[in-house]
Amino acid sequence: MSTPLLLACLWVIAASAVALLPMRVQILPGALLLLAAGPLLWQIGGAHGGLAALAGGLAVASMFRRPLRALVRRAEG
Repeated sequence: MSTPLLLACLWVIAASAVALLPMRVQILPGALLLLAAGPLLWQIGGAHGGLAALAGGLAVASMFRRPLRALVRRAEG
């Protein structure tokens, strides 16, 4: 298994662990995981191609759908 995929697996485990925390404690670790997702997807795309990065991006969007929706609403005003 390549290093980017191993890191992605660890990212999923960390995101699942953060989801078990109370909401008020989730905000900072969740934001850090969301920020780390971009460079991780970039590495996956470089190592395995765009289709793998797209699949990873869809997984991130699925796991963070509510926070991303809140960010879009806040950005729209």
